[in-house]
Amino acid sequence: MSSIPHVALLIETTRSYTREILQGVKRYVSEQSPWSVFVELRALDSPPPPWLKNWSGDGILTRTGSQKMADAIRQTGVPAVELRSTRLRHDFPFIGMDNQSIGRQVAQHFLERGFRNFGIYDFDTEDFFEERRDTFQQILKEEQIECSTFSSRHKKESPPEWEAHQRALSAWLLELPKPVGILACTDQLGFWLLDACQRAGLSVPEEVAVVGVENDETLCGMATPPLSSLKMNGLKVGYEAAALLNRLMKGDSEPQGPLLVEPVGIVTRQSSDIVAIDDQDLARALRLIREKACEGITVSEVLKVVPISRSSLERRMRDLLGRSPNAEINRVRLNQARLLLTETDLSLAEIARRTGFQYQQYLSELFHKTYEQTPSQFRSEQRRG
Repeated sequence: MSSIPHVALLIETTRSYTREILQGVKRYVSEQSPWSVFVELRALDSPPPPWLKNWSGDGILTRTGSQKMADAIRQTGVPAVELRSTRLRHDFPFIGMDNQSIGRQVAQHFLERGFRNFGIYDFDTEDFFEERRDTFQQILKEEQIECSTFSSRHKKESPPEWEAHQRALSAWLLELPKPVGILACTDQLGFWLLDACQRAGLSVPEEVAVVGVENDETLCGMATPPLSSLKMNGLKVGYEAAALLNRLMKGDSEPQGPLLVEPVGIVTRQSSDIVAIDDQDLARALRLIREKACEGITVSEVLKVVPISRSSLERRMRDLLGRSPNAEINRVRLNQARLLLTETDLSLAEIARRTGFQYQQYLSELFHKTYEQTPSQFRSEQRRG
């Protein structure tokens, strides 16, 4: 029989993010190194497989949900890579999402839409929730903006008393100054937050705008209205984790610190699709740019709809965003191009067409100038590390 590594994937299959991680592992194994793989349908709190205690395999990729699981993995004595930042006691090397970048991107999403009132709905259970919250607050602090926080007291992503929890959440929402932009530290929290808005009679996104984290298609689509969410990059996490484990199984030394992956970006749905500024002409111009940038709209075409002079639009937009109208159009187009490069196999020519660029070459040049890498380099990095 051929000698190939025997690897256990102790990763829950209940979330869209973790299923993407498994796809990333599969991509690495298909492209680089065949493995014999154990994988099963499991939840985060599933117990260790019974056979793990006497297993003589070669490596483990894990998202550890309990100290019992961490201890069981440590006792195997095989190389292991952790894919979930936790407060559990273990010394496995970690690879996962850059949670500071998550907090930063959501704060910028709201600031770019003119919000000046903010809130956070979070857990106090894991360090990665703290990192999202603290970075979100720090970005606002730099803008001299205060932020209110509602922290769930329970230790799991499921309140023991649903109705009491929703009453408390609704009461918090009613006290906030409006309009308010709120970071929900997971999509589950975002779903509950939107339900609380309905109960409190608050309009979304006009009074309360919400962005979750993970972009779980089921939760985001089931929410009323559909939930905007920051999309993580499970494919890259899985690929990088498999590559690291392969090196460890060959005897390489562990990395000195955690390996962090940038999120893909925010998928905007109805829950945050609004511009919260008093300047109605500017709000209309920004809304038009967001809706039509990828259809090739120009500044001149914006001015045909918004009855202000070019110089006034330039001045007002620079005062609010620090960018010109043309730069804002290109920012929206480039964000969509990044998303298509990450999530599809479309050619660059087709991506240019779908994002409103008349010429593929201009997209390439602007992308390189903005991100200091070519579109093909970005796509390779997002998918393979």
